[in-house]
Amino acid sequence: MILRNTTHADWPAVLTLNEQSVEYLSPMDEPRLAQLASAANHFCVIEMGSTIAAFLLGFRKGANYDSPNFLWFNSRFDDFFYVGRVVVAPEFRGQKLADRLYDDFESAAHAAGVSRITCEVNIAPPNPASLRFHERRGFREIGRQPYGDRKIVAMFARELV
Repeated sequence: MILRNTTHADWPAVLTLNEQSVEYLSPMDEPRLAQLASAANHFCVIEMGSTIAAFLLGFRKGANYDSPNFLWFNSRFDDFFYVGRVVVAPEFRGQKLADRLYDDFESAAHAAGVSRITCEVNIAPPNPASLRFHERRGFREIGRQPYGDRKIVAMFARELV
């Protein structure tokens, strides 16, 4: 298992992973990925053998990111790191890859002097695995908001020690 920064060569795999979980995420094509990658402060993948098994795309307060969920946090907190997308390929789930990605993201936050990680989790349609994961990692719900026509998300934050 290799956790590393994403390169442009990884983008096709990242787009495929995003599509596999699009019911929980926003759709993403290559131009959108280019926008997000340029705005992100953290974009890494986990490689298992020659396969991109997971990725995390994260942003710091003030990033040029138009997500309504990111903007919700941006209007409420002085500083934070925001998990914009995290995806683990179905065949690699249950192997703690998301934990590795979050540990790395939290280390980057510490190194930058940021003490809060934020994210959102779908309530409708429900994503119980993500809810359990975030609660286990110490995230607490601090609000809810509709997202688009059919989604409701719970806004989560975790204070780092």
